[in-house]
Amino acid sequence: MRIILISLVSSLLLSCSSEAQIYPDTNWTVLQNPAHEGWSETGLRGFTRFIVDSTQITGLLIIHKGQIVLEYGDIEENSYIASCRKSVLAMLYGNHIENGTIDLDKSLKELGIEDHSPFLEIETSATIKDVISARSGVFLPGSNGGDFRRLAPERGSVKPGSYWLYSNWDFNVAGYIFEQETHQNIYDEIDEQLVSPLRMQDWDRALQQKSGDLEVSKFPAYHIWLSTRDMARLGLLMLRKGKWSDGQVIPENWVEDMVKQKTSYLEAQKNAPILKEDGLDLGYGYMWWLIENTKDYRLKNAYSAQGALGQNITVYPEIDVVLVFKTKSAYGRGNSIQTQMSVIQKAVEIYKPD
Repeated sequence: MRIILISLVSSLLLSCSSEAQIYPDTNWTVLQNPAHEGWSETGLRGFTRFIVDSTQITGLLIIHKGQIVLEYGDIEENSYIASCRKSVLAMLYGNHIENGTIDLDKSLKELGIEDHSPFLEIETSATIKDVISARSGVFLPGSNGGDFRRLAPERGSVKPGSYWLYSNWDFNVAGYIFEQETHQNIYDEIDEQLVSPLRMQDWDRALQQKSGDLEVSKFPAYHIWLSTRDMARLGLLMLRKGKWSDGQVIPENWVEDMVKQKTSYLEAQKNAPILKEDGLDLGYGYMWWLIENTKDYRLKNAYSAQGALGQNITVYPEIDVVLVFKTKSAYGRGNSIQTQMSVIQKAVEIYKPD
């Protein structure tokens, strides 16, 4: 009986240790035998050749079960992450919502938000929830370009919360509201909430700066510079539902809410028909893009932070994978959105577990 009990306890301990989640410490660890985990050497070589020959990507990582499967390019350099900044801001919201500092149901009127152009009465009822889901119904110009405002309907023609439009006015105001309600600078919050607990390797506070034409709108864009391997830590944090090692960095329910559908791919494509050309059907949550309408089980429930020129964090929850890639704009390089979507698909097509 004693021998049986010892054997049972040993098997339970082995089972628990085999399922223990891996997190990078000071440095990332490399998966020693990717083929045993379903990543063929031939597939990885072919994918790398595709990145070299068919993209302008300057740094890329595939992370599986918390370890590096594939590394390409310079993963240490900090560079502009474009609209991935919006997904990072969404992550910062969680703790302040949980402690009551931020009330998602507060309206622009209650917040005292004003811009150069006076709001219409209907626009003042837009809530923080509407703003961070790109459904404010306020179609004012943002201080920076790179959105779908040109596709906006007439101001005042839709009720806040009822219409999705990818608009930098919403996203920049989301940054302003965050700082107003928390009395904290966004970059300081990144430092405190994410950089320190995740032990980011390359974060440089001095690089971070806001910009925009403040004569067009009072609200600047909160641009962010990160390295590929630090972006991968953000992706792993999302994959693990806000948990890092033994601590809950972001509330689990907030991670789930960020990537819960607020806008379907059908509505997004109706309001911005150009999205039909992307190669994947994308819905929207709270400043995260959601991959929808896919038959590939590896892409089921996947979601992305996406930025112009080729900045991306994609999380594949069904297969415990994070993909991160960047294209340093200072090199004069860039990737189309179709190329980015192709990378997202090809990265997991080579994953074929037994």
